[in-house]
Parts: sequence; C-alpha cells; structure tokens
Amino acid sequence: MAEKKTKEKQPEVKKSSLPVKSNFSEWYNELLLMGEIMDVRYPVKGLYVWFPFGFELRKRTYAIIRELLDKDHKEALFPLLIPETEFMKEAEHIKGFENEVYWVTHGGQNELDVKLALRPTSETAIYPMYKVWVRSHADLPIKIYQIVNTFRYETKHTRPLIRLREITSFKEAHTVHATWDEAADQVKEAVRIYQDFYRRLAIPTIVSKRPDWDKFPGADYTMAVDTLMPDARTLQIGTAHHLGNNFAKTFDIKYEDLNGEQQYAHQTCYGISERSIAALISIHGDDRGLVFPPEVAPVQVVIIPVLFGKSDEIINACRTVADKLREKGLRVTFDETDERPGAKYYRWEMKGVPLRLEIGPRDLKNNVATIVRRDNGSKDTGLLDHIAEEVNKRFELIRENLFNKAQSQLKERMHDCSSLDQVKEKISAGIARIPWCGERECGLAMEEAVGAGILGIPEGEPGKGTGNCPICRKETKNIAIMAKTY
Repeated sequence: MAEKKTKEKQPEVKKSSLPVKSNFSEWYNELLLMGEIMDVRYPVKGLYVWFPFGFELRKRTYAIIRELLDKDHKEALFPLLIPETEFMKEAEHIKGFENEVYWVTHGGQNELDVKLALRPTSETAIYPMYKVWVRSHADLPIKIYQIVNTFRYETKHTRPLIRLREITSFKEAHTVHATWDEAADQVKEAVRIYQDFYRRLAIPTIVSKRPDWDKFPGADYTMAVDTLMPDARTLQIGTAHHLGNNFAKTFDIKYEDLNGEQQYAHQTCYGISERSIAALISIHGDDRGLVFPPEVAPVQVVIIPVLFGKSDEIINACRTVADKLREKGLRVTFDETDERPGAKYYRWEMKGVPLRLEIGPRDLKNNVATIVRRDNGSKDTGLLDHIAEEVNKRFELIRENLFNKAQSQLKERMHDCSSLDQVKEKISAGIARIPWCGERECGLAMEEAVGAGILGIPEGEPGKGTGNCPICRKETKNIAIMAKTY
C-alpha cells in the first residue's frame, strides 16, 4: 500500500529584527541596511555606499524623471570643479552656500593659483558657458539638465538619502528664456513635471511658494514640493527657482532681441535628489520591510515553488511562468534556494517585491498560481495561461492603492489651527494650517513662537480659507502651512 503523503508542518520562521515603523529613525536606518539599499558604514561622515539592489532602485526611479524631462530638455554634463573666481561672482548666492563648500587647494604637492570648489550646486559652473552659448533670441529657450553628485559640508545631523555631505543623485535643470514671464511659465512646468514624477512613485505632495526669507539664494522666488514623513516632519523633495535676470547680470548672459537690442536673459533652475527615494522608502514601507510601486521595484515578481511531491513538475511550471513574464519585460526572480517557503516569503517581503507567485501541487492541478500582493497582503489566484495579464492588472491596483493610502494619511495629518498654541500642539503629529497675512514680520514672529518653519501658502485646496493672522490679527484669505522639517 502506498505511503500516505501528509503535508509537512513548516517550522516557524524567525522574523527579522527590523524595528517597528513607529520607531521611525531606527526603522529607517535599519531598513536601508537590511533591505540592501545603502550601506552607512563608509568611513567618512555623510557619505554612503549604494548596494547593487539599491542602485537598481535608483536607476528605475531616475529613469522616470529622465523620461519626463527628455520630452523637451537635453541632458548634459558639466564639471565638478568650479574656479573660485566664478563661484564668488554672485554675492547673495555665495552667502547662501559659503559655510557648505569644500575647497580643493592643491594639485598633488603644488598649491593652486585659484582655489577650486566642489560644486554644492551648479549655477556658477554652468552659467559661464551659457554666456558663451547665448547670442540671439533664436538660441532661446535653452533647457538642459544633468544628474550628478554635489558636495555640501553639512554641520547638522547627517541622515542617509536625506541630509548628506555627498548628494550622489542630484538632478538639476537650468533653463534660459527671453522674458521673465516665459521663465515663470517654466517654473510652473517644472512643478508639473515633479508632480507627475511623484504620482508615479505613489507619493502625495504639497506645492507651496517659499517665504522670501527661505527662497533659494539669488532667486526671485522659489516653489517647493514637500511630502510628510512618518515621523511628522516634512521633507522637501523638489524645488523650482525663478532666477529672474540676477544671474544673467552677474555672468553677462545676453541675447540680441528682434530689434537688434542686447537684453539680459531670464533663467530658472530646479532640482530633485535621492530624497525622492528616501520618501519612497519611508512612506510606503511597513513593519515587514520595503514596499515598492511596481514601476521602480528592482524585482517586480518573485516565484516561490511549494514542494510537496511532484517537485520536477512544479519546478518546470515555475520556470515556464518566469520565462513568460520575462518575455513581457517584467523583472522576475525564481527562488530555487533550499530555504523553507516561509523564510523566502520574509526575505522577499523585506525587499519590497510587489507580487509573490506561489505554485504548489494544488495550484498546478488547477492550472493557477497563488498571487500575493505586498502592499496589502491580499491573496487570490490567476490562471497560468494568462499570468502576464493577471500580473499587470494587479500592478496598477497596487500603485493606485499605495497612492490613495498615502494621500489619505497626508490629509488626516493636516490640522486646521486658529492660534499658535494650536500649531505647537499639532505639528508634533503633522502639518498645521493657519491664517497668515503674508507679511515678513508676522511670518518670522510665527516661526519664532512655534519653533517651526512656514513652508508657504500651498497651491490648491490646502491654501484656501479665511481667518485672522495670529500676529497682526488682520483678516486674510491666505492659509499657510507650518511643520517641523528635515
């Protein structure tokens, strides 16, 4: 008589030592290491190493911003080293960065005649070239971007991907226009591009015009894109600056107009950094590890065989499914290691893989795979004959769910306040909305009283309302947002 096969009881798999997300700082730092995003053990403060898995995430994320920009921008690459003679030209700009600059003073044993700055940002590296390139109105507009590393001597507490001494993934665009209004339109376009970018990462954003005392040094005004992190601090994840003709006057960037007259050009610059990935990890991750939208996940699907007899058939079925999905351009891993299924589940959950396909004897008999979503843990089945369609259908559901969940959390953590005492109470839990007349003196007094910054008056619904400024008591229709920031 044949021996009866019974389902072998799987030993309990010890869960990871990842701290709970409510302990955000420890959770975040540990997850970067356990999820193989960044190694923080490099022997220079504020400099970190991308693991291959994390770098794949970076590559997928930055492919989106390249796609969005390449429609009407050109990618270029400018030098890292900036001569002191060029760097020191724009006084207000330099004052904003003078305490953050790394200087190269020697070439080998020889002292340099002119010190060289490691770029903290690239205006003073790019604009001497724009002086050469811009001659006529026919040369405009110029829209160029680069993705480079920048260096800033941070004296505050450094944090991987958020506050660095080497920003490894700084996307900065620099545009040149004939008029102030055309530059203003480009700032709006930059903000739209960033919102599209973050929507594809399922990250909700708040766009606001920064107060004058918090704008980019040398700019006419700054528009900023912020998101709310799990520890109730806001993270600035994008900025767009209208530079007017301030830098054009400094670097003599002129064009000949239709009347043959020489005019100073008007410029913009706008940037994002690996803070985009910090937000991606922080907003979507959970107590089990990373959670990724399918578009940027280094591994989109992991296939786990559940072996109880018929091992060869199951293995072959898994390989066939993996091949089908790869033919459709999906990033698939078939986990053939000797670990128990439970151990494999935990490992790939930690890595944020959006979908897990399990194929066991019963699945094979029914010509299906069990499909498990990482974002909400839901489990159902999909026909093996149509597995690519089943996977892609769930990918869209995952992205929508991640965005809607994050958007709901953001709205829940925005609090209407009528007094600064209420602001003090609420900013420990999120963002405070409060009337502000818009005057500098009142804004600075509000910041001092609360111990937090005014991000600005946001666009859209968050910036609408009525009330009285808490300082001067004037009635206003401007609603500012205040928060603790990184």
